[in-house]
Amino acid sequence: QVHLVESGGGLVQAGGSLRLSCAAPGRTFRYCAMGWFRQAAGKEREFVASISSYGGNTLYADSVRGRFTISSDNAKNTAYLQMNSLKPEDTAIYCCAARESVWPNRNWSHYEYRGQGTQVTVSS
Repeated sequence: QVHLVESGGGLVQAGGSLRLSCAAPGRTFRYCAMGWFRQAAGKEREFVASISSYGGNTLYADSVRGRFTISSDNAKNTAYLQMNSLKPEDTAIYCCAARESVWPNRNWSHYEYRGQGTQVTVSS
């Protein structure tokens, strides 16, 4: 079992930046692809970004490509989501997830382990 803990959310003005972290105490990400998903109030959960277990392959949603960067540090058992040029429509609860596979994936149901999420609010 992998317990994921997100941090780094908060309130930021439009155009600002935040970096989210996803930690898995006592567990390595070495063999897990990681993903970030978000869910805004009243909307369905949507894919944001995913990275392969070795870090060389990434996927992004069209809405965040060029603004967000996903990365991972296996030595620290931590994955990151750097979010720049934030927009009010980025406001959501952001959850990280891990899957027992090398490859990144856009589908929430393909991830065996999920965190509880961290709130990101972007004011206009």
